Amino acid sequence: MIEPDAFQRRMDGNGGRLPLLTLDEFFEGNTAEDSIAPNDCGFGRPPISEIWKLMQNLEKMPNVAWVRIELHNDTEIVECDGKEELVLAGESLIVCTSLKAEELEALARCDWLCSGGAEEWEVSGADTLFCCRPPVPDGFHCFAIVWD
Repeated sequence: MIEPDAFQRRMDGNGGRLPLLTLDEFFEGNTAEDSIAPNDCGFGRPPISEIWKLMQNLEKMPNVAWVRIELHNDTEIVECDGKEELVLAGESLIVCTSLKAEELEALARCDWLCSGGAEEWEVSGADTLFCCRPPVPDGFHCFAIVWD
């Protein structure tokens, strides 16, 4: 999981916009089950370790350029026992792909994720809110795998 100081540096260097996190930056060492899709945690949504594994496999596909985690603005750095901790609040999974929405929903197993499916993610509008977005290759577009 990304360290609090690295997270804060990214935000400070990008006008306070939340960074899109890589899979490792979000999932590695993260044991907070409610850090993504908290409303479905305990109601059928698979554990975050399984979501991570699924997304890692998806990201390896030739028709997927990258996968990132879009953070909710509830993400914050808190002090706990004199040490800073990053409390992640994942909003959705962002997938840059040449697939159609229905194909992505099947490969991302949206039903198994208890997700509402894949929605087109408007890159230009998102860039005003988020930073650290990789380039979108020609012929690719972005979808948000959403829960709410």
